[in-house]
Amino acid sequence: MIALAPIAPDEYVRDVLPQSRTMWAGARTFDEYVAEFRAAAASPWGRRRFRTVGLRVDGALVASCKRYARVLRCGERSYEAAGIGAVFTPEALRGRGYATAMLGAFLDAERAAGTDVAYLFSDIRPAFYAGLGFVRLPSRTFTLRADALPNDRIEVAALDDDDAGAVRRVFDALDRRRPFAFARTPLDWGWQRLRARSREHAGDPVHLGVRRGRLLCAYVTGRRVPAADAFVLDEFAFARNDDAWLIAPLLRAAAGDLRKVQGWLPPAVARGALPRGAVRARSDATAMLIPLSPAFRAAWNACGGRPAPVDADPVWSTDHI
Repeated sequence: MIALAPIAPDEYVRDVLPQSRTMWAGARTFDEYVAEFRAAAASPWGRRRFRTVGLRVDGALVASCKRYARVLRCGERSYEAAGIGAVFTPEALRGRGYATAMLGAFLDAERAAGTDVAYLFSDIRPAFYAGLGFVRLPSRTFTLRADALPNDRIEVAALDDDDAGAVRRVFDALDRRRPFAFARTPLDWGWQRLRARSREHAGDPVHLGVRRGRLLCAYVTGRRVPAADAFVLDEFAFARNDDAWLIAPLLRAAAGDLRKVQGWLPPAVARGALPRGAVRARSDATAMLIPLSPAFRAAWNACGGRPAPVDADPVWSTDHI
């Protein structure tokens, strides 16, 4: 018997994480990799928005993935979105079509449940997902010389957990102007806080902002990675258009004595605040989606299958799953 079924967290830790660690543990030890998974699954976000599922053949787990529940705004409407992450088949079972069968069953189940769109970020073989009907979205990186950024005199403040509400207000002020975006609910912000503490990526976290009086008016977040001689940007936002100029000197302050600033190309509403630099296609974490409901397919076709202008990307790196 072949069936798609949930995987309990303990089973996922026991049967999947020891094998997938070489692909996705990153800079974490195995114990850190497991602890972060357990913390995410047990969090309010995890209990409501996250689960692990797999394909079983005669009861044996032969392929697995993670499911993330998000809401995607496209135009004036919001749509239920299912994110797919960590698609994995044990090495001894590869080449038998198990991942294809699992994803086919996953998409069928989502259509039947009324989900509007499924999405993923492909680290390996985007062509495989294209064969299942996923559409590739613009996925690019930028690189700037830190010493070429403006060195305006601004009073930079280090941000911490006490600034979470202010960061959210600034992000929302910018994000609500985007025609295509993943909505961030309080649960999603909780997930972002968990990820900000993750040791998956090398480097030291940096969260900087500028205040006007007691109000935060702009911020940048990312990591200083001395081994790459770079500040790696996660996201930035500014409360008003008049505050967009603050982003470039904030990036310079975040880079410090490092030579480069790099990261994913930001969405259109933020792109103008980023100075021009070298842009290239990203070879990993390629954003892809597949319309599932007639309503979302019509909205997608109405925007010509292009969720962002040619000089911007549709998502932040912090949307990555």
